Amino acid sequence: MAQSVGIKDVARVAGVSVGTVSNVINRPDTVAAETRARVLSAIDRLGYVRSESARQLRAGRSRIMGLLVLDMGNPFFVDVARGAERAAREAGLGVMVCNSAQNPGEEAEYLSLFAEQRVRGVLLTPADATGRNIEAFRRHGIPFVLVDRVAEGTTECSVSVDDVAGGALAVRHLVDAGHRSIAYVSGPPGLNQVRDRRTGALNALAEAGLGPDRLRELPTERLDVAAGRDAGARLLGLADRPTAVFCANDLLALGVLQAMYAAGVGVPDDLAIVGYDDIEFAAAAAVPLTSVRQPAVTMGAMAAELLLEEIENESTAKPHDHRRVVLRPELVVRRSSLSAR
Repeated sequence: MAQSVGIKDVARVAGVSVGTVSNVINRPDTVAAETRARVLSAIDRLGYVRSESARQLRAGRSRIMGLLVLDMGNPFFVDVARGAERAAREAGLGVMVCNSAQNPGEEAEYLSLFAEQRVRGVLLTPADATGRNIEAFRRHGIPFVLVDRVAEGTTECSVSVDDVAGGALAVRHLVDAGHRSIAYVSGPPGLNQVRDRRTGALNALAEAGLGPDRLRELPTERLDVAAGRDAGARLLGLADRPTAVFCANDLLALGVLQAMYAAGVGVPDDLAIVGYDDIEFAAAAAVPLTSVRQPAVTMGAMAAELLLEEIENESTAKPHDHRRVVLRPELVVRRSSLSAR
């Protein structure tokens, strides 16, 4: 694994003393402009991030694991954090939980913070579909595990759910109930989970001899209740309104349910709804929500265990075999999809 960049590396590349680098960082006005520019250029090239806790860490190692998720307002990620925190606590570590808010820029800032604080390792649900943030973070030499995302194109461990299978479960259920026109409230198209669930939905339609035109996609900018209400309003405005809707997560589904209730549209008699994640609120909704269950707590715990194993192997110079763990989703049927067609 790559070693993290230190102040001595910056000094070597810039051709100055360690003291000069320290002055550029802490007292830049005491350093000549030309020298300061040379040091700053070396810092940028090497991706150096100073450690605010270096003094404390000289006597030991960080006892913090970073967790960066897409949306802590989503109970699914709260459950992921619960599982990760439980495993970390058993290993004597704490968890620093951060929320990227599905924003690649905020994700980059938090990853930089993790590097600055020299966390022991990171659990990450990526917001940046390009992979640039992961590539930039990798050079710090801090182990990380991807959560709710398959580690395609990377060498790191990952723990995810088979979202293609999950999307197929949802739409196969609707097709079996007699629905032939289905909407997909999909969320941001840049998220792999959103695309995979759509692929599964199309696979289920194909199995039934139905074409992709039977799936009407309604993308949203976010994966929250407000976005679901907006999608529900758009759904109500369609002249040839589908008889069922599959939502990329439960928050979107609850928003659609609210929009239907406000408009006097019966669920499930006029519109069947299926969500994804099976958060606690799904069963407690005014119309209990059919949902594809992800084992979120298990996912968080397994990801933390993989990270702890890698950290342990690194400290003992043992080789670490990166693993890709893919869990199976489960369809939980409730009243929101039980209409007779």
